Amino acid sequence: MNQASVLIVSDDTEFARSVVARWQSERHVPEITVVTSGVWHGGSAAGHQLVIVGPIQNAKPSTILSHLESSSAVVTCVVQDEKEAFLLRASHPHILVISRRDGWTETLILVSGEALRRIEAVGRAQRAERLALENQGYATLGRYMIELRPSVNNALTSVLGNADLLLLEPGLVTGERREQIKTIHTMALRLSEIMQRFSSLAAEMRANEKESQAETEAAFQRTIAGS
Repeated sequence: MNQASVLIVSDDTEFARSVVARWQSERHVPEITVVTSGVWHGGSAAGHQLVIVGPIQNAKPSTILSHLESSSAVVTCVVQDEKEAFLLRASHPHILVISRRDGWTETLILVSGEALRRIEAVGRAQRAERLALENQGYATLGRYMIELRPSVNNALTSVLGNADLLLLEPGLVTGERREQIKTIHTMALRLSEIMQRFSSLAAEMRANEKESQAETEAAFQRTIAGS
């Protein structure tokens, strides 16, 4: 898993120190940034997958939580008691609230670790979906090129044939025009070589596809026989 980024917003240095120290004992330690409420602003959460809001001195946590509701980051808030936790859960239902009782650091790290793993899983799924769409586009382009290949080969054959005829008659073209025809002939040969390579690649892909299908069918038959 790529290193995640966590932002801790709190005016309590002991709180931040406890969270960081507990996280450092884990196998996967995210990149942690600690800011106070005086430094924090609405854009501070940008680039962070998880935001942890701890004790705030001169403002209620709900003020900061309201700004974070539009953030794409997962937000967790640690409060002093269950009463405050109940009120925050009611006003911010999409934010996870943890009361600061015995074992709160264990709960926080457990919940935060799970949240980061889910974020990573969603990211992998989105990347896989984008890759699948790209591959689908490449497959469509490949099928189009296969369908177009006979027409391209016919056009290249015509160009090469006419260029050969002109070059075989020295009296028809001379000087600069002859060199231009040679260039056309050379470029047409290169294009023909490219199309031949593409034909070989298409044939190899079809052979691999048939082989894969045969292996899949054989495995299926073995499974049925074993049953």
